[in-house]
Amino acid sequence: MKALFDTSSLKCSKIVTQEYSTSFSMGIKLFAPSIRPTIYAIYGFVRYADEIVDSFHEYDQEVLFEEFKEEYQKAIERKISLNPILNAFQEVAWKYDLHTYADDFLKRMEMDLKIKDYTTKEAYENYIYGSADVVGLMCLRVFTNNDEDMFQLLKTPAQYLGSAFQKVNFLRDFKDDMEILGRSYFPNVNNNSLSELNKKDIIEDIENDFREAFKGIVVLPLESRLGVYLAYKYYLNLLKKLKRLDSKHILNERIRISNPLKILILTKAYIRFKLNFI
Repeated sequence: MKALFDTSSLKCSKIVTQEYSTSFSMGIKLFAPSIRPTIYAIYGFVRYADEIVDSFHEYDQEVLFEEFKEEYQKAIERKISLNPILNAFQEVAWKYDLHTYADDFLKRMEMDLKIKDYTTKEAYENYIYGSADVVGLMCLRVFTNNDEDMFQLLKTPAQYLGSAFQKVNFLRDFKDDMEILGRSYFPNVNNNSLSELNKKDIIEDIENDFREAFKGIVVLPLESRLGVYLAYKYYLNLLKKLKRLDSKHILNERIRISNPLKILILTKAYIRFKLNFI
């Protein structure tokens, strides 16, 4: 009966993914069926941890997060949890040896409860590694099916991609991070302001991350390449939209990609994949 519980736990992770991110869910559907449940499990884990520190302001977030960490540790030790999200993730963590990455991620989420300013270069890079790069590395463990040689080959591009995604999120969410969460992330951006020069430097840095990340995407296993490429193109288009807008616009509105454009991006990505252009 444990198998039935595990199956239902994975279904819960899938529901969480679909509820919180239509874009990410769309990308997962392009992965091979054999790896989709595992990526759902990873997303469910990181989504719940992030949600505690970003959304539950009317509750004692520190207590909730401490309990989440404790439940996670028990899940790892026992290899079971009555929390279906943690039960699904603990199995994946054992199979792909994700413990260190998960611990790094939880440490960065906990930092968000206490630290509001990440604007030194060291703090910024440290936070991005633990909040984004490690998520990419967890997924890469799955994509390479624990093939160590392939993992090492693709590790650096995967980190660049995780960094690019996170930096785009920071720029897109600049207004909410500043006004709702009181957080500042970008180095050399002072007093919660964003000048045109700041924006230019940030975008050039992200564009470099995307260039380096693409080198890994084109050699990913076929089972995961299209899904990752779609996410890459989605975020690249979001960056292009941010680049076209002036900094005042970014300071006053959360920028999004329209659903028709998402469908267009999906169609173009699928055609390029079928024509072996990626």
